[in-house]
Amino acid sequence: MEYRSLGASGLKVPALSFGAGTFGGRGPLFGAWGTTDARQARRLVGICLDAGVTLFDTADVYSDGASEEVLGQAIKGRRDEVLISTKTSLPTGDGPAEAGSSRSRLIRACEDALRRLGTDHLDLFQMHAFDAGTPVEEVLATLDDLVRAGKVRYVGASNFSGWQLMKSLAAAERDARPRYVGHQVYYSLAGRDYEWELMPLGADQGVGAIVWSPLAWGRLTGKVRRGKPLPPGSRLHDTASFAPPVEDAHLFRVVDALDEVAARTGRTVPQIAIAWLLQRPTVASVLVGARNEEQLRQNLGAVGWSLEPEHAALLDAASEKEAPYPYFPYRRQEGFARLDPPLVAGAGVAL
Repeated sequence: MEYRSLGASGLKVPALSFGAGTFGGRGPLFGAWGTTDARQARRLVGICLDAGVTLFDTADVYSDGASEEVLGQAIKGRRDEVLISTKTSLPTGDGPAEAGSSRSRLIRACEDALRRLGTDHLDLFQMHAFDAGTPVEEVLATLDDLVRAGKVRYVGASNFSGWQLMKSLAAAERDARPRYVGHQVYYSLAGRDYEWELMPLGADQGVGAIVWSPLAWGRLTGKVRRGKPLPPGSRLHDTASFAPPVEDAHLFRVVDALDEVAARTGRTVPQIAIAWLLQRPTVASVLVGARNEEQLRQNLGAVGWSLEPEHAALLDAASEKEAPYPYFPYRRQEGFARLDPPLVAGAGVAL
């Protein structure tokens, strides 16, 4: 397993991490992902650790906290071998204090996560969404207190827009508070919006990407193709709305390219989709999930090799979409080139 620095921090994370969203299976919303119990989770955690996957990611909203509980049971006796990442800010109830990133919410969320996980510290504590109703200074001051208390090692964000992340980083630097070193983001061959603003920001500010849903919420597993309906039992029937939508024409163009590369390389479609992400700028780690050992072992096959340049170029071309304003292609034309940094595979990132 390759280990990479998370952004500009000293935290080393594996290129592949494990997403524990399928643990627990409790609750109507995020509980729909899976029903992995403690016994099954221990087996999956053991396979991960044998492969060098040491970072395990969860959140308080996953299965109404049961994901954290099951993960805590699964790593019992092996805490020193793992990195634990969890998230808060999304609503966990209907009360006014059960959503957001206020001081009281963050302190309680951290204490609850430590209790459910059965540990005395979190290696990475992430804001699951930007709270527009709480000043960033209050959020960062609270995180500073948690770090100083030894309950949190590093802090990160998830699903922030560019201005939200930059505002938080600027306030952290101004007030000497902990900076977000990681940004957990949606990024896949079917959805490359991350590249236009968040990737350049991450490269400039030293914020590493932890990618969620690298297979576009099951769309890039190889089971979805032109003229082929979703197989019975597919989670996409119930959970498609959790991830950004993808136009059918674009999705099938990407899948066709993945099939072509799979035929040339002998790798599976999911392995190729994940391997492509691992070669992208700013990506520190890609989260893989699994409801069983077979899925996990297949996903672990995405490391230990690299896509050939011609294969990466084929995938780049198939997945590229017109740049949104103000990243219009005219900026690449003669006379405008000097205004832009060098482009990296369609993304305005100078590295």
